[in-house]
Amino acid sequence: MSEADKVLAEKILEQLGGAANVISYTNCMTRLRVTPADRTKVNQNGIKKIDGVLGLVEEETLQIIIGPGRVARVTEEFGRLIDASGEISLDKKAASKKAELKQKNSTPFKLFLRKISSIFIPLIPALVASGLITGITKAIVQAGWLAGDSQIATILSVIGGGLFGYLGILVGLNAAKEFGGSPALGALAGILILNPASATITLFGEELLPGRGGLIGVLLAAIFIALVERRVRRFVPQSLDIIVTPTIALLITGIITYLVFMPLGGFISDVITKGLTSILDFGGVVAGFILGATFLPLVVTGLHQGLTPIHLELINSIGDDPLLPILAMGGAGQVGAAFAIYFKTKKKRLKRAIGGALPSGMLGIGEPLIFGVTLPLGRPFITACLGAGVGGAFQAAFNIATVAIGVSGLPLAFIVNAGEVLLYLAGLLIAYAAGFIFTYLFGFKDEMAGEFE
Repeated sequence: MSEADKVLAEKILEQLGGAANVISYTNCMTRLRVTPADRTKVNQNGIKKIDGVLGLVEEETLQIIIGPGRVARVTEEFGRLIDASGEISLDKKAASKKAELKQKNSTPFKLFLRKISSIFIPLIPALVASGLITGITKAIVQAGWLAGDSQIATILSVIGGGLFGYLGILVGLNAAKEFGGSPALGALAGILILNPASATITLFGEELLPGRGGLIGVLLAAIFIALVERRVRRFVPQSLDIIVTPTIALLITGIITYLVFMPLGGFISDVITKGLTSILDFGGVVAGFILGATFLPLVVTGLHQGLTPIHLELINSIGDDPLLPILAMGGAGQVGAAFAIYFKTKKKRLKRAIGGALPSGMLGIGEPLIFGVTLPLGRPFITACLGAGVGGAFQAAFNIATVAIGVSGLPLAFIVNAGEVLLYLAGLLIAYAAGFIFTYLFGFKDEMAGEFE
């Protein structure tokens, strides 16, 4: 840990109103997420002006953009400061009021997507690591550098592919936790879907297909078991709770899963995957442009993580994911816009902000550029979206797809289908160029950057 990380954590905590105003905190890949007891005590403008803070998003939590890598170190220092103060607030009433106010300003659809995002965000490091190992292994084998039946290839395939075989268990665990149930019971809900022994069950004259319903079925079963557990607990004496409640919840959920959730999940999965593939088949470059251009606004709200189960279902159903390369162009358009601003501006502080965020943007972490550069400036965010649309149209035109999910940008090339890597990179460069041209010609004037003086 560096002294700079500690100083940054101290400054953030001070502008949040001190340790006594912090109910809880955590971090994702780029953001320190804090739940304050009283938002009126938070100096949001002060947080934005701290050197090292790239932006601030106000959602159910205050999301302070710090950037990949450093956010984990700053969060650790932040936690030490709170622990040392001994003043962490347990004001649940304030937290409840905050959630109530936030819910009034949110649509049910947005709230649902945030719930889904919260289920998958903790899984991102595992998904990225497994996806990269899987993709690189396939590329090496298909390039002829390694025999597909060699022990090395087998070991790498097992390491990279293990997560995807049992992902439903982790999703079930997180889903139950998110909806107020026991994580272990949520994991059991995932096992109900994945268990190979379910093939021995015959219902309505047909054998069950293990895994039918995929992650959609797992989500339905895990959420259901959490709700059943909570309701059963109301009527069970405390002395019997540990025995009776989980047993009843699992039994009811198991029966409903095999009768309803697996067929229903399979139907929903088919509708989503066939619908998206049909849109891309018939919409072509137009659909690619629209999808690519509208992805960045989802990132701003943090709702883009809600698309993770859709990506995974596409891979599970059709063998690859044609949606991810299109959406990855969102970050590429952002990079092109940032380059245009860098070459056009004379403001040193703005140049430093872009220089610090560009490497992350090219590696698929777009939040530092979004919240630190283009979104505060306004118009460059729109021209970045237009550049992303051009890149998305190119990816759709050539039907580029990935074999796993992972971060976008340059690293995504490792998980693109063999034979499509150069086309993906060409689309990435086109999105860079389009974002640059739109922003340089129409999106930015130096007088727009007054806050970077």
